[in-house]
Amino acid sequence: MEDIRNIFCIGRNYAKHAEELGNEVPSEPLLFTKPTNALALADGSVLSFPATKGEIHYELEIVLKIGKDVEEGDSLADVISEMALGVDLTLRDVQSKLKEKGHPWLRAKGFRHSAILTPFFSFPGSEACKEIPFSLTKNGVGVQRGHTAQMIFSFEEILKECDAAFGLKKGDLLFTGTPEGVGKIADRDVFVLYWGEEEKGRFRASIA
Repeated sequence: MEDIRNIFCIGRNYAKHAEELGNEVPSEPLLFTKPTNALALADGSVLSFPATKGEIHYELEIVLKIGKDVEEGDSLADVISEMALGVDLTLRDVQSKLKEKGHPWLRAKGFRHSAILTPFFSFPGSEACKEIPFSLTKNGVGVQRGHTAQMIFSFEEILKECDAAFGLKKGDLLFTGTPEGVGKIADRDVFVLYWGEEEKGRFRASIA
């Protein structure tokens, strides 16, 4: 993961997820970032999380990796050849307090091990992705399942919006939003991430 530069994330990109948290469905992409220090690999490792910050929620996502510096006129196929599954972790109690004060979410979204990735694999294209479900199990029980056809803003729209706002370079990541079913993690929980029926990564939580 040494070649990863920036982590750009899309919030509330699945309507049912926005609704389950009591949030408005956005009319334009809701953008935020995570520091690269937040990265962790879902390779079977035990990942540690704070026990003193309130509830920590998991959010399963598809993650796109920018393969070249984006230039005017580039299409999605020109710049995306690899993807991963990811888990965007949120300190939910901390986020709620920050939102009440109108403060940025960084403390709630950018803590250590809050951007978990499977190993990267070949991106089959946006249309093919609409036919392949992605899912997350917690201790062997399915908790999240989604299709990209359910997204409010497509991969193409996310790419265009992030490039216009920030400029996108080789090695940047795009976390593209989570379907409904988010929930809290507990000590010793085991999470497994699936692309279709294929396991792509797993990790265990240690909360102390």
